[in-house]
Amino acid sequence: MHLMNSELFTLTYGALVTQLCKDYENDEDVNKQLDKMGYNIGVRLIEDFLARSNVGRCHDFRETADVIAKIAFKMYLGITPSITNWSPGGDEFSLILENNPLVDFVELPDNHSSLIYSNLLCGVLRGALEMVQMAVDVKFVQDTLKGDSVTEIRMKFIRRIEDNLPAGEE
Repeated sequence: MHLMNSELFTLTYGALVTQLCKDYENDEDVNKQLDKMGYNIGVRLIEDFLARSNVGRCHDFRETADVIAKIAFKMYLGITPSITNWSPGGDEFSLILENNPLVDFVELPDNHSSLIYSNLLCGVLRGALEMVQMAVDVKFVQDTLKGDSVTEIRMKFIRRIEDNLPAGEE
């Protein structure tokens, strides 16, 4: 398998975000587009992930968190985020990215202070998990590009998606 040079990937992603900033009037619209693009990638990427990782069905949200952090992020971005800040109910956690490869060489201009530069990742996670019957809310709560010490993605389990098969089919 051919791996893309990480610097080329980072610069290509930067060019994409730059173009979106030119095409849309405000950061909110750019953030929505990045999430939508990520979602569409995640919907397709899950098949590749399942085929290459040999991971079976996760039994709970904690197991899902481990698979995302230790296998998926490592496989596609070459990093292993830490899993922290579990909610008491076990339905919410944070992924802490000490190093976000998407933001190498990036400085946010002052006029884009509400841009969520790596929002594509939230969409990818949401889209991929939806394909395995998990509805989740995914958002950035900290970002090194905005002066935070770490990048933190918060994931919340919303519900299990039931297959809506026609009556009599299983």
